Amino acid sequence: MLRNLQVLAESTQRLSDDFKSRHTAIEWYKIAGLRNILVHDYLGIDLETIWAAVTKNLPDLKVVVQDALT
Repeated sequence: MLRNLQVLAESTQRLSDDFKSRHTAIEWYKIAGLRNILVHDYLGIDLETIWAAVTKNLPDLKVVVQDALT
């Protein structure tokens, strides 16, 4: 699961600034920060924080992406 989150976070860095500015409800900088933690501070990962991000924040991101694809 952590590797999938890392890939997801890396993918969001490739989104245009225009796209990100149109979807301000998503805290893009936090996604980038999560990626950095997953890559560079693997032993310091707080699994409860990761779970909270997955259950609380990921659904919002899913809606934005699904909307953009339709």
